[in-house]
Amino acid sequence: MRIEPTDLPGLCLVTPRRYGDARGFFAETFNARTYARAGIDTVFVQDNHSVSEHAGTVRGLHFQAPPHAQAKLLRCGRGRLFDVALDLRVGSTTFGRWAGFELSAENGRQVFIPEGFAHGFMTLEPETEIVYKCSDFYAPESETALRWDDPGLAIVWPALDAPPVLSEKDAGAPCWADFTSPFVMAPA
Repeated sequence: MRIEPTDLPGLCLVTPRRYGDARGFFAETFNARTYARAGIDTVFVQDNHSVSEHAGTVRGLHFQAPPHAQAKLLRCGRGRLFDVALDLRVGSTTFGRWAGFELSAENGRQVFIPEGFAHGFMTLEPETEIVYKCSDFYAPESETALRWDDPGLAIVWPALDAPPVLSEKDAGAPCWADFTSPFVMAPA
């Protein structure tokens, strides 16, 4: 398993090693010892599985505020998606910056998102599945969202042939300019 840091501290791109033959492949998608050796000692308590029927479905940008902040480990189980993480940690040198990655069933890549980030994705194929681990349980009273297409964030999403498929919550999410982050970057 290859765990690569990104330009946003704590955010990592993970590529599990696949062992293939005529039957298909085997991949170890999570190993606590491997993560600990890479400096990630997150304990995951919940697994989630989301299916989006249509290409162009956007979910996010979501996060849970403290005391129920969540780190996440995400992968695409079927189809293809563009995954985005946005640094919300006040005091971080990358506060307000984002990173995006294409995840697919074919490439097998994963993203580790630490606490203090918002997360969202856009499906690029019909019937796309995202599977992810969370470090805290779902707490609806702590759930928050930011507008996925806010020009102030300048996220470069893939081009769509039709309007995106959005929930009412995501369509009405507040903009970055109106946001006060509950996250503070821990001193190094």
